[in-house]
Amino acid sequence: MKTTALGSSSIEVSRLAYGCWRLAGEGVDGARAVRSAVESGYTLFDHADIYGGGACEEIFGNVIAESPSLRDGMVIASKCGIRIPGVLGASGPYRYDSRRSHIVESCEASLRRLKIETLDLYQIHRPDFLTHPEEVAAAFSELKSAGKVREFGVSNHQPRLVAALQRACPMKLQVQQNEFSLLNRQPLHDGALDLCLAETQTLLAWSPLGGGQLGEGAGELLTSQRSYEPARVIPLLDRIAGEHGTSRSNVALAWLLRHPARVVPIIGSTQPTRIKEAAESVELMLSAEEWYELLTAAETAPLP
Repeated sequence: MKTTALGSSSIEVSRLAYGCWRLAGEGVDGARAVRSAVESGYTLFDHADIYGGGACEEIFGNVIAESPSLRDGMVIASKCGIRIPGVLGASGPYRYDSRRSHIVESCEASLRRLKIETLDLYQIHRPDFLTHPEEVAAAFSELKSAGKVREFGVSNHQPRLVAALQRACPMKLQVQQNEFSLLNRQPLHDGALDLCLAETQTLLAWSPLGGGQLGEGAGELLTSQRSYEPARVIPLLDRIAGEHGTSRSNVALAWLLRHPARVVPIIGSTQPTRIKEAAESVELMLSAEEWYELLTAAETAPLP
């Protein structure tokens, strides 16, 4: 698979990332899914401590323990900061937590579950409204100096908050992770992609198929808080897919890959055939006309 730099760092990653949040799902062979992703050329693996209540990291860690040589070709990322009552010992209301102590302790727990000594990328999952950026920066500095994390980023942060955190951090923030698809184009309009271009950050796109609604498999539809309207774009996706001899979902992924900010979509399927098929999208280059035709179909109002 083609690769790209992670932000401005020396780390090279596959143009698609593999999202590990389903590895512990009912009836899922998580280890098989991970191995399928490796065989299909994925090198960036996205985790979070809350995925499967920690079980997804444990499944992944067991794969590495069984085949230690796999680690050399992997870029392993994880996230922290969401506290869900009853998950990982959390109590109280559902909330966000970016205190220095929580970030450090969460990272160390992820390392134990993953059975590795260093995370290649660590991110704050969602911003804690009560934590000052300087406290987050202190946690990042502690983890970096201890050799527990190589690079850092944020997830689901508004661009202005990313900028505030960057001012506090002595190290470069290499990644923003946001929802981005033809059905949720917010990063095009809120400045996230502009900031990625200005600061040479990588945008990791979660839910790149709009909760599964742009893919061919209705069985993999996700529950989303957003109200998607796929009917406007599916006929056009199908037409372009037919012209290129590929799938509808690969055209939707290629639309993201076409942006100059070097967007890296996160693929979440656990089915080996779909994991492999998605990898083919990196070879599809949409024309500017096709890209804007899809954007125009997706938008509810004409471009200004």
